Amino acid sequence: MRSAAPAGADDLARRFLARLRPGRDGWTTAGLTLVLVAVALGASALLLTLTGASPGDSAKAIWTGSLANTGGWTTTLLNAAPLLLVALGACICATAGTFNIGQEGQVLMGGLLGAWVGLRLALPGPSLVFVVMLAAAVGGGLWAALSALMYRYRGVNVVVSTLLMSFLAMQLVTFMVSSPWGLQESAQGESGIADAQSNPLPANALLAHFGEYPSLQLNAGLFIALAAAAAVVVALSRSRWGFTVRMVGLNPLTAQHAGVRVGLLGGLTLALSGAFAGLAGGLLLASPVSTNRLQSGLSDNVGWDGLLVALVARNRPLVAIPVAFVFGMLRAGGDFLSATGVPSYLVDIVKALLVLAFVVPPVLIDLFRGRRGAQPQAPAAVPVVPTKMEAAV
Repeated sequence: MRSAAPAGADDLARRFLARLRPGRDGWTTAGLTLVLVAVALGASALLLTLTGASPGDSAKAIWTGSLANTGGWTTTLLNAAPLLLVALGACICATAGTFNIGQEGQVLMGGLLGAWVGLRLALPGPSLVFVVMLAAAVGGGLWAALSALMYRYRGVNVVVSTLLMSFLAMQLVTFMVSSPWGLQESAQGESGIADAQSNPLPANALLAHFGEYPSLQLNAGLFIALAAAAAVVVALSRSRWGFTVRMVGLNPLTAQHAGVRVGLLGGLTLALSGAFAGLAGGLLLASPVSTNRLQSGLSDNVGWDGLLVALVARNRPLVAIPVAFVFGMLRAGGDFLSATGVPSYLVDIVKALLVLAFVVPPVLIDLFRGRRGAQPQAPAAVPVVPTKMEAAV
C-alpha cells in the first residue's frame, strides 16, 4: 500500500510534465518559427549582398560590437535594460486587453519630468536619483493616462491617441530644451547660441555602476529592470490583481458581471504601462555612460523597439528578458556595424524580419485551422489533488 506522500509527489510531477508538453500546435508553431527565422536571416544576407556589403563581415561586426568583448557586453546590457522596462509595461497592458503603442512618447515624457526634477531640486546624496527615477515613472504614467481619459470621456481610440501623443511629446521636449525659461542649456557654444539640450544632471542624480573599463560595467538600471520583471511576473501570475487583469483581457463582459470595474482597470494598466516606459526614459537620462542631458532624441527608438520585444515575447514578461537581451545585442552591434559604413537602416530591417518570423506563425496556424473548419482542441485535463477540506465536502 502506497503512502499519501509519494502519491502526492507523483501527482505533482504529472502536473509539472503536463505543463511542459507543448502539444501538437506548440510543436507546429516552434517548427514554423525556426523555418521563418532561417528565411529572415537568409533574406537579410541577400539584402546585404545586394547593397554591396558582405554578410559574413556584417555578422562579424555585429558580434564584435555586442558580445566579443567586455565593452560589447556592457553596451548590450545597457541597451537591454530600458527595452525590458518598456516591454514589461506593454505586456501588462496587452494582458488587460489594451494595446498601447505610444511608448516612444512616454519614454520622452519620463525623461522630461526626470530632467526637470533633477535640475530643479537640490537634494543631498543618492536621494536625488531616487526622486529622478520616481518622477520619470510618473511622467510616463501621466502621459499615458491622458489617452485613458480621452477614451473614457470622448471615446477616442486608445491605439490612435497613444500613437499621436508620441508626436506631441517629441515637439514638447524640443520646445522645452529650446526655451530659456524651460530646460535649455545655460552655457553657450562657440557660436554664442545655446544648444537644444538641457544642462547635465548633477553627479548625485546619476545611477550607480559597477566595474571599470576595460572590465565589464554593470549599470544599476539593469538590476532595476530585472527586479521589475520579477515583480511583474509574480503580480500577473500569483496575485489577485493579476488574476483580475487576465480575466479582463480574456473576457471583459464576464469580468464586469463579476464586479470588476473594467474601465478603471484598463485605464490603470495603460497608466502603468506608461510608467514603465517613463522609467526607461529615466534610465536613458541618468545612465553614467550617456550625456545625462535631456535631448529631443533621448528615446532613440527605445519605445518602438521595446514594443517589438513584447510582440516577439507574445506578451509574456519572463520571455521578454532574453528577447530584450537579443534586441540589446542588435542595437549594440548595429551601432558598431554603422561605423563600418553599412547603413543603419539595414539593422532595422533585420529586426523587422525577425519580429515577423516570431509573430506570424500563430497567425498562420489559426488561419489554416479556420479554413479547414477545425475547432480548437480543449486543453488536456490535468489531475488535481483535492485538499482535505474538498475531500471532506
